[in-house]
Amino acid sequence: MSKIKSVFTSAKDAMDAAPLDRPSKSNTPIEQTRWNGWGNVNINKKVSPHGAKLIKATIGKTKKLSSVSLDAALKTVPKSRLPAAITDLDIVSTDTEVRLRHARGQSFADWIAMHSGEFEVFPDGVAMPESTHDVERLLALAAEHDIIVIPYGGGTSVVGHINPQPSKRPVLTIAMGKMDKLLALDDESQLATFGAGAQGPAVEAQLAEHGYRLGHYPQSWELSTLGGWIAARSSGQQSLGYGRIEQMFAGGTLVTPQGVMSIADIPASSAGPDLREMMMGTEGRAGIFTEVKMRVQPQPEEEIFKVVFLPNWEAGKQVLRQAVQSNIKLSMLRLSNAAETNAHLHLGTSPTQFMAIGTYLKARGLGDQKVMLTYGVTGDKAQNKLALTQFKKLLSQHGGVSGKLADLMGKIWAHGRFKFPYLRGTLWEKGIMVDTFETATNWANIDEQMQQMQEAVQSSLADEGEQVMAFTHISHVYRQGASLYTTYFFRAAKDHASTLARWQKIKHAASTSVANGKATISHQHGVGRDHAPYLAAEKGALGLQVTADMLKSLDPDQRMNPGVLLSDDSSLS
Repeated sequence: MSKIKSVFTSAKDAMDAAPLDRPSKSNTPIEQTRWNGWGNVNINKKVSPHGAKLIKATIGKTKKLSSVSLDAALKTVPKSRLPAAITDLDIVSTDTEVRLRHARGQSFADWIAMHSGEFEVFPDGVAMPESTHDVERLLALAAEHDIIVIPYGGGTSVVGHINPQPSKRPVLTIAMGKMDKLLALDDESQLATFGAGAQGPAVEAQLAEHGYRLGHYPQSWELSTLGGWIAARSSGQQSLGYGRIEQMFAGGTLVTPQGVMSIADIPASSAGPDLREMMMGTEGRAGIFTEVKMRVQPQPEEEIFKVVFLPNWEAGKQVLRQAVQSNIKLSMLRLSNAAETNAHLHLGTSPTQFMAIGTYLKARGLGDQKVMLTYGVTGDKAQNKLALTQFKKLLSQHGGVSGKLADLMGKIWAHGRFKFPYLRGTLWEKGIMVDTFETATNWANIDEQMQQMQEAVQSSLADEGEQVMAFTHISHVYRQGASLYTTYFFRAAKDHASTLARWQKIKHAASTSVANGKATISHQHGVGRDHAPYLAAEKGALGLQVTADMLKSLDPDQRMNPGVLLSDDSSLS
């Protein structure tokens, strides 16, 4: 074990010296964010040489795609079509760079557009309201002048939520970033009222000043917003302990084209359909959330993340299912299959560290089918001690291997948990294309669904003689089932258009494998435009019609984010 500790000394020192993922008090200024990639311009995530070698051993030698400059991209932004009644408002900008930075999200297609310079369509202006009244005024002017409205939170959508589409009508993007303050705190009911534009770090920093935590930590936490989480029915990494966003959202204010809807923050009700549930997941089609009331919790006394290795996928899956069904009070469970475990060990270690880990685990009886399980406890020390005791007993029954090595890896994971999206940019520079998709299904269907998803992706470019590398993990668990999250890598083609065509083949194969299974088209990313064609398999014709009728009642002119959620907007006519 001393050898294992010694090879990790440098990693631990680096972890201790680096700034932690601590909450900041304000949103990242737009000038500090990448205009054609993810996150803060001052943050990068390295790829280990043997990690990149592993990927290329599957997909082949790669070549980087070209990238246009910001100056070149700005020259493609056309003149605004908005009327003076809107452009004269102090809260509206028609600046070309502001419009460019709000034209695309973070989907693979968005990255291709941003790096090629082929944005296609830009918003004609970007409004930055500071109050519910501002949003009401903007929607009234949009109706008066027949303008399309796109709500914008943190710009982190990976399924096409915020992209303007070709239209004769001008497009106004309403960016909610200035409405990011904690407005009220009810200590007795443990309810916090926020502006819906508050990003993850701002939410937690403001709550921490009062001794509270929301506990919603999607991987996009650094940039995504409360309003976006609610509109897309988001799930955070610690959903096992804190719940999904629907357990946290208590009520608030939704500004619609038909007026303001106040959603009461009642703890429970049998008074007909729940408006809170009905408006969640509407993805900007029903209106714009401006103020939201969130159920918060006191800051925990202790929080611990650990890693353990198990002999195989079946053992890991049984541990997860039994843990959640027996109500062990963990806050997080995440299980990587054997392929992802191998990839993570390559990507997250030096060659020396990788060899030492492999030697250690092999000596403990774990071979090539080993899987990595990351877990956490959050709460008071006595509660955590009991949960860890119960869980370790379960792990022991299934051949779990842990120790100081695993504890250190858990700390490293927690330290960099919001930095993984930056890896995409690093791989892009190497000509390695990466994307993800996710779903949820019942425990009885987990294995079959995972196999279908991976096989569909891996064979999707066979007609081009191309290999796709794919692996999967369970990211969220429930008594009934779990989510499956698949990551895949493929080679950039000769140009941007050909590379996009490759991705479209993979995306269609992946989405079809989900739609044909007993699974949801999206567990946490929402529907957007990319998933809309596959929604009927889950909702059925009548379900889509009910949704369309509800949206039409609030937005009869199809002004709010048309084409998102429902791909056939003729159903709203």
